[in-house]
Amino acid sequence: MKFGIGLFGDSGYDSENKKYRSPDLRLKEIVEEVKLADEIGIDVFAMGEHHRNDYVVSSPETMLAALTTVTKNITLSSGVNVLSSADPVKLYQDYAMIDLLSGERAEIMAGRGSFIESFPLFGQDLKDYNVLFDEKLKLLLQLNREEVINWKGKFRPALINQTVYPRPKRAIPVWIAVGGTPESVERAAQLGLPIMFAIIGGDIRQFKPLFDFYKEEYIGAGHDIKTMEVGVHSHTYIANSKATVIQDYFSVYARQMDKLAAERNWRVGKFTQSRFEEGMSKYGALFMGDADEVAEKIINTIELFSLTRFVAHLDVGGPTHIELMRTIELFGTKVIPKIKKHFDK
Repeated sequence: MKFGIGLFGDSGYDSENKKYRSPDLRLKEIVEEVKLADEIGIDVFAMGEHHRNDYVVSSPETMLAALTTVTKNITLSSGVNVLSSADPVKLYQDYAMIDLLSGERAEIMAGRGSFIESFPLFGQDLKDYNVLFDEKLKLLLQLNREEVINWKGKFRPALINQTVYPRPKRAIPVWIAVGGTPESVERAAQLGLPIMFAIIGGDIRQFKPLFDFYKEEYIGAGHDIKTMEVGVHSHTYIANSKATVIQDYFSVYARQMDKLAAERNWRVGKFTQSRFEEGMSKYGALFMGDADEVAEKIINTIELFSLTRFVAHLDVGGPTHIELMRTIELFGTKVIPKIKKHFDK
């Protein structure tokens, strides 16, 4: 079982000045936050990719490369790379360099992208949303598996007897991140790839059939059950009490959720405090509260889904650097030890 933290690089909105906080400051804060996570023994860091004014990281691989210079042990992963709008060859080169710089700590988490701004930015057509991902994933896996590449597809020029340099010393781990579509789950299982479920709302038990489906398809495709890896990536915030979470974080979190709902035409109404508190209940998707409450909830989730990884996503809406550092410290020094103690019994 491995434990990680995830960030999207939320800028954080300055309500007083009516603008987002400075991106250069936020980028430097992320470095400090991940350095702390590494120092206290958190296993994995996952960096998201966005191309919007409310996020500061458009290139996870650039951030991860910078982090190789200030960390020693933590796995450096994307969370996610939007593979559909990327060039798999360049992406593989970048992660090969990260892997070499970090001493084999790089990892790619690939996804189709729930945010779609990268598609017009890089000249991709949204009508090709699914087929782009399928083709590019297969090329990325071939690059990871074979040194000399012969490949032909629809969306980029063919590769004929090409070798991509530099070469890492190993195959770089590739995870598939999914939001809940059976087609994505089936693809990951058929390919024998580790899967990360983003569970960010509703009752987490709704995802149990998808976990079961993944396991059935994974075994059915002939893969060894002993190598199967499944994870959950969920919104997390830890303070001294649930009351403090509500006081300090509800308004920040609600602002971002309302913004996303308006952009995507979700007909869910305003994100209320009652919904926030419901999300913190035993089977709600918000892993928030004091260290003991969050630990117990993660234990329940591990047992429900037979997880091998849990990633705590920390910066939705842009909590302050001080709040993030506190959450990371509590997660690494209080929550994770309690979970490990439970399963060591």
